[in-house]
Amino acid sequence: MLKTTALLTTALVVLTASPATAHANGDWAGWQKDLNGSRHNAAEWRLHAGNAGKLKLKWAFAYPKSEFNGVRSQPAVVGDTIYFGGPDRKFYARDARTGRAKWEFTLPTAAHYTYNSDGPTVAEGKVFFGDNSSRLYALDQRTGRLRWQVQMDDGIASTTTSSPIVHNGLLYVGTSSAENTLPITHACCTFRGHVDAYDIDTGALVWRHYTVPEPVEVGTWPNGAKRFEPSGAGVWSSPVIDRRTGTLYVGTGQNYTGKGGEFDSLLALDARTGAVKWTNQVTDADTWRDACNTPDAEGYCPGLKDGTNLDYDIGATPNLFVVNGRQLVGVGQKSGVYHVFDASTGQVVWRRQLGVPLPSGGVSGIQWGSSYDGKRLYIATYYAEPGTLFAVDPGTGEVLWETPAPEDGCTTGGAAGQPSCARAHGLPVSSTPGVVWLGAADGKFRAYEAKTGRILWSYDTVQDVRGVNGLTGRGGTMSGPGTGAVVSDGMVYVQSGYYPEFTSPNGSVLLAFGL
Repeated sequence: MLKTTALLTTALVVLTASPATAHANGDWAGWQKDLNGSRHNAAEWRLHAGNAGKLKLKWAFAYPKSEFNGVRSQPAVVGDTIYFGGPDRKFYARDARTGRAKWEFTLPTAAHYTYNSDGPTVAEGKVFFGDNSSRLYALDQRTGRLRWQVQMDDGIASTTTSSPIVHNGLLYVGTSSAENTLPITHACCTFRGHVDAYDIDTGALVWRHYTVPEPVEVGTWPNGAKRFEPSGAGVWSSPVIDRRTGTLYVGTGQNYTGKGGEFDSLLALDARTGAVKWTNQVTDADTWRDACNTPDAEGYCPGLKDGTNLDYDIGATPNLFVVNGRQLVGVGQKSGVYHVFDASTGQVVWRRQLGVPLPSGGVSGIQWGSSYDGKRLYIATYYAEPGTLFAVDPGTGEVLWETPAPEDGCTTGGAAGQPSCARAHGLPVSSTPGVVWLGAADGKFRAYEAKTGRILWSYDTVQDVRGVNGLTGRGGTMSGPGTGAVVSDGMVYVQSGYYPEFTSPNGSVLLAFGL
């Protein structure tokens, strides 16, 4: 379906400070890696298919065990420094080679437990990131001091999983909400998804695009709680930008209540003004809340009777690429489909079903993002019987090779005996010349040969490691937006530990590998 329409409170500990290093070609300065969302470091020459099997753990950082232990902050690496957030209300800058402390920043308290919930972006001397209370921060890259802080949304369960991207003096980021997971006693739902542009120097809001109309009260739920429609269409994913046309592309989630709006859509917006260039809505109807999975779901899940309780978000970040001189934009969906559109018009070029579609939870498909190395698209599926890594021709959608998550992943290593283990890939894919990097829900982190899909190397993250910060940590399920691999200057960095948690007395870990 194609539619075309035109305060500064903080606790700060400065441990050491070194001059900010100019961006080198091998930096991985943001979640997307570049404006095109390639998640590919073409400048990496130290690591390749011939030596990836020799990687060793060089250092680790262990988080304290706490109320919430899932790591959601994929690191950024610029020069000699790695920047990352943890589930412990801290944001860190450390030496990328040794893990030595440089500075750390403590997030201000909020109404509920606070943690860094997206990946940082380093640009223009600042470090930008969001938290699960929908606050956006800009820190000084050199010292970690707070430059500005803004509240992006004040909804009861608003959050930020969208990692920011910076272009021409503006920072772009999306906002979503877990309001649809609140108990049925909650007056569901009033959240409106939106994507924002902020001035990188002041934090001033330049423009905002809402994905659904203003919700209105339309009656009550069976228990008497107020009912509002429409709502939802959160922006879980991270945007990308075509610098040539000044177009921002970003995906949206499902409705929480009601119908209408730009749900399950890929949006093309003017990066300067936020005006809509085109939208392509890939699902006809999709209304889902957590109540759809409860015993009394029928009264609280409007989509149950008509089969539209799908949860088929576009939660993945798009990929921009050129085929035969034509600019294309591709994106994965939680239904398991990878869609490719003409970047100028939004017309469908090709689609490929890669995951088995499982409704009411949307866990079978493509979750957070894929990688493009100039030759192939690398796309992973989550609980897809089993989760599989695919190499796909960007021009036609032909599957060039596929490698399922290994059968022994849940019977060997630290995952053995863990009841929540699964053959699944619920995280973004990364690549470097000749190598694809991907972790799995079995806690194994693997390197694949880009030409064939053959597994070159595997590391079991579900084991105790002593962190450079003096704590002992243990990895676990590798899933979510924060556990995508970052490769820079001969080193590979990855977070491990996410929902569902493996049994462990220790907190999660950041791991750094090298030759």
